[in-house]
Amino acid sequence: MTSGTRKDSGLVRGLGVWAAAAVVVGAMIGQAIFLVPTQVARSVGSAPQVLAVWIAGGIVVLFGAFCYAELGAALPQAGGDYVYLSRGLGSVWGFLSGWTGCTLTRPATLATIATGFSRFAGFLLPFLADPIFSWKLSLPVLSQPLTIRLTAEQLLAAAAVVTVAAINYFGVRTAGQIQVVLTTLKVSAVVVVIGVGLSSGKVSLSAVTFSSGSSYVTLGAYLTALVPVMTAFNGFQYAGVVGEEIVNPERNIPRATILGGAAVIGLYVLANLAYFHTLSFAEVAQSQHVASDMVARVAGRSGAKWLTIGMMVSALGAVHIGFLTGPRLLFAMGRDGWFFAFAKRLQPTYHTPSGALLFQSVTTILLLLTGGFEDLYSLSMFAVWGFFVLTVVALFRLRIREPELARPYRVWGYPWTPLIFAGVAIAMSGNILWVRPVRSLLGLGVILLGLPFFRHWRKKAAAVAGGAV
Repeated sequence: MTSGTRKDSGLVRGLGVWAAAAVVVGAMIGQAIFLVPTQVARSVGSAPQVLAVWIAGGIVVLFGAFCYAELGAALPQAGGDYVYLSRGLGSVWGFLSGWTGCTLTRPATLATIATGFSRFAGFLLPFLADPIFSWKLSLPVLSQPLTIRLTAEQLLAAAAVVTVAAINYFGVRTAGQIQVVLTTLKVSAVVVVIGVGLSSGKVSLSAVTFSSGSSYVTLGAYLTALVPVMTAFNGFQYAGVVGEEIVNPERNIPRATILGGAAVIGLYVLANLAYFHTLSFAEVAQSQHVASDMVARVAGRSGAKWLTIGMMVSALGAVHIGFLTGPRLLFAMGRDGWFFAFAKRLQPTYHTPSGALLFQSVTTILLLLTGGFEDLYSLSMFAVWGFFVLTVVALFRLRIREPELARPYRVWGYPWTPLIFAGVAIAMSGNILWVRPVRSLLGLGVILLGLPFFRHWRKKAAAVAGGAV
């Protein structure tokens, strides 16, 4: 797989520039901006520091978007990082990236979003959070038993996953059109939050801080706060994953990646301003539904209920994006012989990767039934940001080894912007490993588990090649 484009994939170029931008914006705006400001506030000591974390995270993400814009325009193929790392670093690194994406990061991210969707439903119907059953599991590596619970919220999240997977089964054009509608609705929900908070707020940014001690915040606290922030920003890289289905990808991938990412960054900063303009810092830090609580303060319980429905639509749109992009990665690996044969199966009528859709549905549901919101995003973010580092390395190696490769877009600020992005990615991955070692080591274990599969499929490919000779 060395060519810049593929004409024999069977996929359809049915996503225009607006649909491609909807992929990026829709992937970034899910449920996180309505929930994770609470986790950020608990990590730092005041509203200005929270805003500083969001702004810093947005700058880093924008630098990352520059990298993915160049790689996506130069290599507009299904698979994203899998393609970039295979081309820039070698097949083993591309395989491990794709393997981890298919078996861990994509399903965990989708499980996180679906769990957020059901948490919003719990705001409307609190009984959904009541456990149907609970089971304690004792493990030698844990000081306390691991509690596994099944709730109606989890079953609702699983139902959302099944519904969205079914929608994506019926063609990329239909899925793209639905995504434009969902993205419009979710952006509207964020704009409503911003408008309500900034127009009716009562509390200034100088309000009382949550911590009673010194205003000094350690670097570790800022890095911990960055984890949920980057969870909210995750998705800026998704346009390249559907590169084979975007019209004029050399121009539209950079446009969708950079402009879509910048728009979401601006919306997120304004949303946090709205929260602190209405609620005190302590209220933000202690809230389980910060956006709904803010609207309830201004417009009452009825207004909060309508906003919560809008946030559920937003989360559902992010799940939809996950099923529009994730199976394309699995399809690309199956097509190249680096995954089980079912992954390359295309639905003959709609030309959608039906086998990959089924696999991602099953893995997502399994994860959302076994983890809570914070555990799930920690599990996925450790691996996601680790591979971001390797993507930057691939960018540099491709610049050196293939200077003749057509690059319709080149990274702004090269080499400093990619280096800053990679440096923050290294710091974040290390901090997640330190703060949540069990979940991070589970993620590392999944990555290493891919090595024997890589050797198996490499031997199989060699045997096929030898038989052909």
